Amino acid sequence: MKQRITELYHPHKRWLTDITEFKVGDNKLYLSPILDCYNNEIVSYTLSRRPTYDLVSKMLDDALAKTKACRDKALMLHSDQGWHYQMRQFGQVLKQHGIKQSMSRKGNCLDNALMEGFFGTLKCETIYIEKPQTIEDLEQQIHEYIHYYNNERIQMKLKGLSPVQYRTQSLG
Repeated sequence: MKQRITELYHPHKRWLTDITEFKVGDNKLYLSPILDCYNNEIVSYTLSRRPTYDLVSKMLDDALAKTKACRDKALMLHSDQGWHYQMRQFGQVLKQHGIKQSMSRKGNCLDNALMEGFFGTLKCETIYIEKPQTIEDLEQQIHEYIHYYNNERIQMKLKGLSPVQYRTQSLG
């Protein structure tokens, strides 16, 4: 138990991921982010109009490229049991980078509650309020919101700082 608690006190020790779907009229948009449990920061994300494997692989590649210099070998990535995360290619990339894979129990969304909470916050604080009329408007809202969420939106559990401020302060 002691090890699990201390691992949360460092960035890039435990990441969460999932995919959520948005609808605008007859069109769909899929969001695939990686959230760092240390400070709730969205490390990387991709948007796609189709839930293809590229949605997840590009997100992971981007996260690995962004964090290469500050990541150690004890990283764990947690997801649900979606088909994207069960693909051999996905597991191979994780293995190549020394990342341990963790998956939720079948049909148990509570195992990934922090990620589900982020999706709920995103939808409540922007999508349900601004009600985008086109997929392009929705994409722009998501880009703007994730920037705001990471850099400006304060969180009480982060001592009233934004995720980026909290990470930056802790490393200084």
